[in-house]
Amino acid sequence: MSVLHAAGDRAMLIDCDDLDAVLALHAGLSARPPAGIVDIVPAARTVLVTFDPAILPADRVAGWIRSTPPLPPEVWGESDAVEIDVEYSGEDLAEVAALLSIPEREVVHAHTASVWRVAFVGFAPGFGYLVSDSNRLVVPRRSSPRTSVPAGAVGLAGEYTGVYPRSSPGGWQIIGRTDAELWNPDATPPALLTPGRVVRFRAVS
Repeated sequence: MSVLHAAGDRAMLIDCDDLDAVLALHAGLSARPPAGIVDIVPAARTVLVTFDPAILPADRVAGWIRSTPPLPPEVWGESDAVEIDVEYSGEDLAEVAALLSIPEREVVHAHTASVWRVAFVGFAPGFGYLVSDSNRLVVPRRSSPRTSVPAGAVGLAGEYTGVYPRSSPGGWQIIGRTDAELWNPDATPPALLTPGRVVRFRAVS
């Protein structure tokens, strides 16, 4: 059951039971927002709705949120799917295979065969936390984070996969790299990966 809180006089924060509930609620709210809604921001267990009180009073925002049904997974972002080419030669690929007790080629197959979805964004501009309907690739973060992970690195951590949009410290298990541009401030939208978007990875040499 979702719980709704006021977050100041221009936002509502909805606590959700789990990530699936976040995705479904975000999809439902994003389908047809009324005038006055400024942004709808999902996170791991919450959805934040910001609004302009001069256009839409807080009580009407709360009523809209409560009356909006979640959308089922099969309609989340399928028409806006993106394909990302990956060279699967990451320095942690062997460790991931060992953690999962499968060959490296099976790690690659599981990653490319899964349909991933952007659950939420954060950490750095353009960094999407992607989830799938499979638990085949759940691995822990590295016990010792790296001080520098290159841009384009494709990693795994917990239930998520993600692509580093720029060089930065990080503790994810790196299984490959891509030349895809994740963040371009001159593009509209600037991020390639936006909440709800479906992502498919393709292995390249």
